[in-house]
Amino acid sequence: MSDIYSDLEKLNFSINEAKVYLTLLRIGSSLAGKIAEEAQLDRSSTYNALKLLIERGIISTIFENKRDYERAINTLKFYRFKNLPLKLSKFLIQPKENKFDIYKKIEKDGELIEIIAYCLMPNHFHLLVKQLQENGISKTLSNFANSYAKYFNTRNNRNGPLFQGIFKAVRVESNEQLLHLSRYIHLNPVVSFVIKEENFEDFAWSSLKEYLNNSIEGFCKKDYILNQFKSINEYKKFIKDHISFAKEHEKIKHLTFKD
Repeated sequence: MSDIYSDLEKLNFSINEAKVYLTLLRIGSSLAGKIAEEAQLDRSSTYNALKLLIERGIISTIFENKRDYERAINTLKFYRFKNLPLKLSKFLIQPKENKFDIYKKIEKDGELIEIIAYCLMPNHFHLLVKQLQENGISKTLSNFANSYAKYFNTRNNRNGPLFQGIFKAVRVESNEQLLHLSRYIHLNPVVSFVIKEENFEDFAWSSLKEYLNNSIEGFCKKDYILNQFKSINEYKKFIKDHISFAKEHEKIKHLTFKD
């Protein structure tokens, strides 16, 4: 299996020439239409619907503490669903029995996207997703950004946008790239020196904990990745063995997201 960095360099010709697969996702009223025009996703192909997304904040830290990280994850979990009868802020203040009934209904109605892997960093986040519905990515991310920004601004007594306004997205071209991107996402806290190399399993704000511990109830569609390994330990080794190399190639984001 070759390495993600050389794979992405090889893919540059298609990424640079085919803007339908490298889409700059802009938050706003025109976002859904822009993606619908550019993406033209072929639902017969799994990879056509898979994308790696990165979004950065305008300020230096958009997730300041445990409360912020938990709110962001809950926001992401909530707005991935298709038919939402109320906003997250209203959902959170419902009585427990009402929450259960609402959640059961929206789960039955289905999702806009499937989240395969994610990582929340202090000033940005990464998502590996599969689009299930037309404009599903744009709707989910727009709702997420608006909801989380309102929460953050209210809590910090600030005004104005929180995110830069541009989501960077790369279409997943192959199964090999899919596996490597999952590893890239899960290694981001180590590569960025947020946690120490020996503690790579302990980062609380990524999907890696779901992947390595079956007892954790999560929301990621990890079978896309784990079904390709003989065991969870084999996937763990797939991650761990690449740490040193990944640190040396931290510039991957510059190779991946060229204008």
